[in-house]
Amino acid sequence: MDHQLEHPSHEAALPRRTVLGGIGAAALGLTAAGGATAYARPSQSATNLTGAAIPAADKDPVDLLKRMLSYDTQNYGQGGTTRPHGEWLKGVWENAGVPVEIIETPQADNVHVIARIPGTGDAEPLLLLGHSDVVPVEEENWDVDPFAGKVVDGEIYGRGALDMKGANSAFISAMLRHIDEGAQFDRDIIVLTDCDEEAGSYGSRWLAENHWDKIAAGSVLTEGGWFLAQSDRTTPMLITATRQDNVYFNLDITAKGVATHSSKPIPDETSIVTLSRAVSELGEWEAPVHLTEVTREYFTAVMEATDDERFAKAIRLMLNARSQPARERAAKLVVSRSDYPYLHRALLRTTHAFVIEEAGYKENVIPSSAEVRVNCRGIPGGEKPREFLAKVRELLADREVEVALVTYDGESEEEALAGLDETWGTPPADLDTDLYRSLTGAAEKVYEGTPFAPALFEAGTSLGPWRAEGVPGYGVYPYVLSNEQLIGMHGNNERIFVEALKQGTDFMYEVFAGFLAK
Repeated sequence: MDHQLEHPSHEAALPRRTVLGGIGAAALGLTAAGGATAYARPSQSATNLTGAAIPAADKDPVDLLKRMLSYDTQNYGQGGTTRPHGEWLKGVWENAGVPVEIIETPQADNVHVIARIPGTGDAEPLLLLGHSDVVPVEEENWDVDPFAGKVVDGEIYGRGALDMKGANSAFISAMLRHIDEGAQFDRDIIVLTDCDEEAGSYGSRWLAENHWDKIAAGSVLTEGGWFLAQSDRTTPMLITATRQDNVYFNLDITAKGVATHSSKPIPDETSIVTLSRAVSELGEWEAPVHLTEVTREYFTAVMEATDDERFAKAIRLMLNARSQPARERAAKLVVSRSDYPYLHRALLRTTHAFVIEEAGYKENVIPSSAEVRVNCRGIPGGEKPREFLAKVRELLADREVEVALVTYDGESEEEALAGLDETWGTPPADLDTDLYRSLTGAAEKVYEGTPFAPALFEAGTSLGPWRAEGVPGYGVYPYVLSNEQLIGMHGNNERIFVEALKQGTDFMYEVFAGFLAK
């Protein structure tokens, strides 16, 4: 999760574990005419061309996920090592007789994998988008080996279990079940496992610029929507599919001071102290609540789905508030009563998180500057990033710090803000599509009696290139989660319920059934 801007970043540390994978035969090349909607159609049948049954382990999402987790694909900020995982995954598709190729990037051992199941009709393809890279781990803070795929008390642990190798395993194993049954789809189905989603220069944007013919599609499904549980942590409360991502941007806050010998500190002239005071003030501040059409629909669905009457009442107060002060008070109540307080807080306002701090270089030198990176997420149609930036600058005007929007090399602040305005104004994906209808039908069948609703994704995905072409994109993490598991995302002891993954794979099987040839 979170395709980042290709800004200058901190030097990447070397990974501590290397998982070797055999290098397979030359990748199968797919051909296509150019153009925004052109796509390749290999001539092979969609059935298993090997003549043998697909291995049972490949159709088992838990077994498949364990193998995915065993590959160390940590991305420290400048891409990861995804080739061993990609070569293994290529073999999985080849065992099913599915045309597959590895797309090399200019970065060694950092690759994309594209599998394509040929369909029988002329409808534009459905593309399943998952990323193979994961964020780094603080291994000393895990209770288990983060690359072992260990199951403890009904939960499978590992870096990427939630984000998003778990979703990849559900997508792929469900598709392999169909293929093993000899299914024929009414359109091509592309399964793209991309790299550099968590950070780097060769992610989906690079792929679209260089290989659009291989990934052009009529709709896209990726990570996103949460399957939330009632207060018991396991009973499904609400199934969602996200139709819009938050707007991603960064601020750098810098304080200057007098550099001198650490034995003679100068009161009130120390950059670290100045920055700390600014961070403290900004840390206690929240941006105002903004409800949009998308988030109103989502919170209405939560209100109607929850078994907690006090929580539902708080949401009703917030949705019906007639003034901003009343809305702010009700929103605080909503967050305090939610079983997912951090998620629901993030869907109400522009958020800001302090993520990287830098100051000093030697213990006997007081540094002349100190800086903190602030990662921000804005709600499309809510508060514009430029408005948020202005408020932060106003808030810290007396703190003797500089607040700068992080931009691309050679890009002015105004140019960057204009680009953010455009992203902010991108409309949500249309709900009148084959894919959204299939998601709805699958939820009704697999999670019978559980409401289904569209939602806003509080984070970001690799969907940018398709959205730029007007292609509708949606997101699901197809497993019911607890709040504790949600906190483990990008954190320690990342995990999901085994049974939830199995049920989510059944959900994906039904989603794909919506595209079977008649």
